[in-house]
Amino acid sequence: MLKKLTVLITLITSLSLLLIGCTPKSKSIKSKNLTKLTVAEVTHSVFYAPQYVAITQGFFEEEGIELGLINTQGADKTMAALLSGEADIGLMGPEASIYVYNKGNSNYAVNFAQLTQKDGSFLVARENTDNFSFEDLKGKEVLGGRKGGVPEMTLEYVMKKNGLTIGNDTKNNSVNVRTDIQ
Repeated sequence: MLKKLTVLITLITSLSLLLIGCTPKSKSIKSKNLTKLTVAEVTHSVFYAPQYVAITQGFFEEEGIELGLINTQGADKTMAALLSGEADIGLMGPEASIYVYNKGNSNYAVNFAQLTQKDGSFLVARENTDNFSFEDLKGKEVLGGRKGGVPEMTLEYVMKKNGLTIGNDTKNNSVNVRTDIQ
């Protein structure tokens, strides 16, 4: 009987310690007065991985920030969220800021440069291609994303830099970069 009681007490103590150890450390932080910020991102991307880690590990809360994250599916919608006050920070390319500024709007965004060092786009094909060359794109159609968006502009820049002609006539070996499908 004493042996069963000892095992039961040991089990309850171990389980209690385990559950106490699993309590999120942010519980004590939540009682603090946190500054609420909302970040709008154009898409979930591996480039924002450090931010996702910081959110899930409670690093923002440790610094007194309650961070909300919304996905807006495009720089135009991210800018709209920013200008309307739905978001405090927008992660996007610079094109939306340029459009707002060029319209003469006095309420425009302040931009930070080089939060990421590379464009997050990549080129995929329906069929496997050994030893890809940009020449392989001659006479093809490529989905470029939203017209005037940074990924689409970057794609066209890289194609032109590699000697390709952008156009709609695939019979004349130009590359049709489509922006009507997203």
